[in-house]
Amino acid sequence: METQSMLVVPVGEETEFNVYVSTQWPTLIQEAVAETLDIQSSRVTCHVKRLGGAFGGKVIKTSILASITSVAAWKTNRAVRCVLERGEDMLITGGRHPVLGKYKVGFMTDGRIVAADFHYYANAGCFVDESVLISEKILLHLDNAYNIPNLRGFSVACRTNLPSNTAFRGFGVPQGVLVVENMINDVAMALGCPADQIREINMYTGPSVTHYKFEFSPDNLQRCWEECKLKSEYGIRREAVDQFNQHNRWKKRGISIIPIKYGIAFAEGFLNQAAALVHIYKDGSVLVSHGGTEMGQGIHTKMQQIASRELHIPTTKIYISETSTNTVPNTCPSAASFGTDANGMAVKNACEILYQRLEPIRLKNPTGSWESWVKEAFFEKISLSSTGFYRGHDLYMDWDKMKGQPYSYFTFGVCCSEVELDCLTGDYRTVRTDIVVDIGRSLNPSVDIGQIEGAFTQGLGLYTLEELKYSPTGLLYTRGPSQYKIPAVCDMPLQFNVYLLSDSNNPHAIYSSKGIGEPTLFLGSSIFFAIKDAVAAARSDSGLMGPFTFDSPATPERACLACSSPFIQKIPASQPGSFTAWALDI
Repeated sequence: METQSMLVVPVGEETEFNVYVSTQWPTLIQEAVAETLDIQSSRVTCHVKRLGGAFGGKVIKTSILASITSVAAWKTNRAVRCVLERGEDMLITGGRHPVLGKYKVGFMTDGRIVAADFHYYANAGCFVDESVLISEKILLHLDNAYNIPNLRGFSVACRTNLPSNTAFRGFGVPQGVLVVENMINDVAMALGCPADQIREINMYTGPSVTHYKFEFSPDNLQRCWEECKLKSEYGIRREAVDQFNQHNRWKKRGISIIPIKYGIAFAEGFLNQAAALVHIYKDGSVLVSHGGTEMGQGIHTKMQQIASRELHIPTTKIYISETSTNTVPNTCPSAASFGTDANGMAVKNACEILYQRLEPIRLKNPTGSWESWVKEAFFEKISLSSTGFYRGHDLYMDWDKMKGQPYSYFTFGVCCSEVELDCLTGDYRTVRTDIVVDIGRSLNPSVDIGQIEGAFTQGLGLYTLEELKYSPTGLLYTRGPSQYKIPAVCDMPLQFNVYLLSDSNNPHAIYSSKGIGEPTLFLGSSIFFAIKDAVAAARSDSGLMGPFTFDSPATPERACLACSSPFIQKIPASQPGSFTAWALDI
C-alpha cells in the first residue's frame, strides 16, 4: 500500500500553496496547512487525484505531515515533497487500536442470554487522535446481531507510551464485536451445544430496538442467516467436521458461522453532508467534481454511473479529474462507508438541476441529440454548470440519556468458514468460505463484491496473521513485510463464494443501495472462530473441556499451544519474573 505522500508547491507572490496529497479528507489538510502558516484557507488548494489505499490511516495523521512539509516549502519558497519509507510509515502512522475485552454474562440453560457486561480498554498511544470516537463506536455495537435484554458496556481509551493509534477500517467494531462473538462461543461451550444454536436463539427477530433505543427491522439479517446456512450447506458440513475430528488425532477441522450488523454513516450529523460541481461543455462532455476521494473503492466509477443515469447519457461522456478544495469546498472525510451515499446524492442533485434546465430545449427538439441540446442551451444563455448539495441525515447520540440515532441504517452480513488445523504445528488451511451480504440494490455489483472480498481478506489477516511486536522499550520490531505477515494467495479459502441478498431495498441511501466498505471486514473473524472450533476438538482429545482463552490473532504459535497436546503439556510453563520478554504483549 502507498505510504504517506505529499507535495507542497508555493504559488506566486500572494502566499498561495498547492498541496498534492494522498488523503481521505482534503479539507482537513487545507485547514491544517493554513493554520500552520497563519494564512487564510482560501490561499491553500488541496488536490487529490487518487490514493494508493488508505483504510482510515490517511484521515488525521496525513495533516500532521502536510503541516510539517508546508513549513519547509514556505521557508525555502520551493516545492517540497515528503514520502515516507515503509518502516518510517509504520513507526509514525500508527495502526488499529489493540483492545483488551472483558465480559460477564448471565444465561439460561436453553441458551438465552439475559444479561451481559462488557469492559473494553483500547490502547490509544501517546495522543488522542480518534480514540474517543472509536471507543464510542465499540459501545454502539455491543449487541452486534443479538437482542440481549440487560446490556451494559464500558469503554476507555488508554494513554500509553507508544505511537498514537488511529482510525482503521471498521473503526473499533472489529475489535469490540469479536469479544461479543467470543462470549457467544463460550456460552455454547459451557452448555455443551453448538454455537450457531446460541446465535439463533439470541438473534434479533421482528421489529427491534437496539440498546440505544434505535428502532430497526432485522428481517434482512434473518434472511442473510438462513440463506448463508443454505448456500454453505452448514448442517451437512457440521456433521462432516465432527466425523472428521473423530477419525483424526493430529488434524482437526472447525467450522463457524458469524453474523454482523453494522451501522452506516457518522454519528456526528454534520459529517454526513456533501457537495458536488458538474459542468457540461459545448461538445457535450461532462466534468464532475465531488468531495469524495478515490482510494480503490470505486467511488468515481459510481459517481459516473449516477451522472449517466440522471443526465441520460453514456458514461464515456463523463469525466472525473480529481478531488480539489477549489471546486468543492468544506468536504467531509471519505470514511464510515458513507462516501458513495453522501457524494452520490450531491452529484444526483446537481445533475437533476442541469437536466431540468435543458427541459425546454428537449421539448422544442425531442428528436435532437445530447450534443445539439447542449449547444442550443448555450445559445439560449442557459447555465450549463451547477452545484449539488446533500444535507445528510440529522444523526446524533445523546450519551447522557443513552439514546439516539447514530446511524442511517444497518448493513447486514453472514459468513460461514471451515478450516483444517495441524495440531502439531498450528498451521491451518481455509477449506471453504461462503458470504451472504445485504447491500440493498447495488450500484455496481462487481465493485461491491470486490469490496466484500477485500474486506474479508483484510479481516482474515487481522484475526489470524497480523501482529505488531514492540520491544520492552517501546520500539516497533515489525516494520515491513519481512517481519509483518499479511495475507497471501495461499491464505485465501480454497473455495470462496460471495452472494448478494436479493430483493433488498434501502430507502435511506442513493438508489436504494447500502454502504459496504467496512461491514464485511468483521466476517474474517469466521476464520478465527473456525480455528477455535478446531482447537476445541483437539483439546477434547486431551481431556480438556469448556471455555478457554484464545487471543487474536490466531497465529500458528497460539493455535498450537492452545491445542494443549501431550507434547505441549510436557513443556513446563515459564514463571513470571523468571525471564525477560523479548517483546511486549499488546
